Amino acid sequence: MTDIITALIALCGTMFGTFGGILAANKLTVYRIEQLEQKVSKHNNLVERMFLVESSAKSAHHRIDELREEIK
Repeated sequence: MTDIITALIALCGTMFGTFGGILAANKLTVYRIEQLEQKVSKHNNLVERMFLVESSAKSAHHRIDELREEIK
């Protein structure tokens, strides 16, 4: 009878340890995914801002070309 009780206690300990490890790994995975999502968001924001800067620069170059033609 003591062997069965010992085996059940060992089983419970193993189950709690396994589930605890799974939960800890899951929390870490979720945290790392959130960090990656933030980095991707920052990158996308930068891409959008650079598109606006490029558009503005293109417009400025056209205006400079127009002014050069007016001077000639």
